[in-house]
Amino acid sequence: MNKNGLIAVLGTGIILALVMLVSNFNVRIDINGNGDQAANLQPTQQVAQVDSMAGHHGGGTPADSTLFNDLVGKPAPDFTLESYDGEKITLSELKGRNVILFFNEGLMCYPACWNQISAFGKDTALQSKVVVLNITVDPKNNWSQAINKMPELAGATVLFDGNREVSKKYGVLTLPSSMHKGQFPGHSYVLIDKEGTVRYIRDDVSMAVRNDELSAEVDKL
Repeated sequence: MNKNGLIAVLGTGIILALVMLVSNFNVRIDINGNGDQAANLQPTQQVAQVDSMAGHHGGGTPADSTLFNDLVGKPAPDFTLESYDGEKITLSELKGRNVILFFNEGLMCYPACWNQISAFGKDTALQSKVVVLNITVDPKNNWSQAINKMPELAGATVLFDGNREVSKKYGVLTLPSSMHKGQFPGHSYVLIDKEGTVRYIRDDVSMAVRNDELSAEVDKL
């Protein structure tokens, strides 16, 4: 065999060895589950996976604060919702008292929303000057799961907007804090004065406990 032929044979052998090595490496990743699953998907599968995650986090519905922002200075939309204790609470019947509505993601929002609800329930100073209503779209029967995990939640008034009608009226389903836009509120506050007029709103993307800030806003009324 001449020199050129020998080089060609060696080159072919090296290429075949590399192909086998890469093939075995990919199989080993798939079997052991140690590789990046997205990297092993075809381009169309990767797009579908990204679209699925975007939808889960509200990517399919753009943020829209128009209705929420338009509440200020207007009568608060009336509603009647049932509490975890079975009491029917009508907003218009609370005229003569300041009211805070806290729209939140409920069961899925642990611990952020739970911490705020719990903080409201324990804040006797705030309760002395305002009625706090925590509104979630969770089914009422499921809320016992939260109380079993965080018993102090039982000290707060939680109302259930299962058909999302109240959340829609207040425009809280498409705010920036909502991670499931169109389906769940995020972390949003509405302060209503004694005449039933909305005086202050806040959509809190950082999902912090805001008792002090809200108490200061109540004092301005």
